[in-house]
Amino acid sequence: MRAVRIFCEFLRGFRALHFVGPCVTVFGSARFKADHPYYELGREVGARLARRGFAVMTGGGPGIMEAANRGAREAGAKTIGLNIRLPFEQHANPYITPSLNFDFHYFFMRKFWFAYLAKALVIFPGGFGTLDELFEILTLAQTQKLAKKILVVIYGREYWNRLINFQTMADAGAISPLDLDLFTMVDTPEEGFEVLKQGLTKYHLGPDRPRRVGEVVPEIAKTNP
Repeated sequence: MRAVRIFCEFLRGFRALHFVGPCVTVFGSARFKADHPYYELGREVGARLARRGFAVMTGGGPGIMEAANRGAREAGAKTIGLNIRLPFEQHANPYITPSLNFDFHYFFMRKFWFAYLAKALVIFPGGFGTLDELFEILTLAQTQKLAKKILVVIYGREYWNRLINFQTMADAGAISPLDLDLFTMVDTPEEGFEVLKQGLTKYHLGPDRPRRVGEVVPEIAKTNP
């Protein structure tokens, strides 16, 4: 029965999400309230992504996830929520497009869809869950297990530099110095969108990149942030 449940979660996601179009995934703490500076930043980032033609995908919960979905919804874009059943905190926020609101039982199936759909990953300050999702993608990129280039943009240098010293890992030989190029740290939406604009144009919107029939080209390649 567990195998059937896993297959059903995959099939439901495939039927609804495979045809959504280009997405950017936003991660961050579920505990930041609406009056928190990071919440407002997440909301602005969601809106900017939406205005450039991207669907905004989050874990579906409160905090940064709600902020990004809210900004995208207010800008008129599709918003996707991949919710997970937890004993506390997690509940679907009200800014998810109803037909794109999913409840997952298995973390690994939820992570699959985060990685499968995303053209870029935007990481805000967060806790264990955010760290888990960040390092999952970085590990897949480091070991070349991703079929495409996923840009990783990390917001909040002060928070992340106090939490993790990535340079120490490279200096100790635990990672390659080149692994530090797998992500970019930024502090403002303007700085983040310049990174996204250059990376998405290079890896996903270039003239030689094949596109699916009917695919809409996001405006991020055509306009300034």
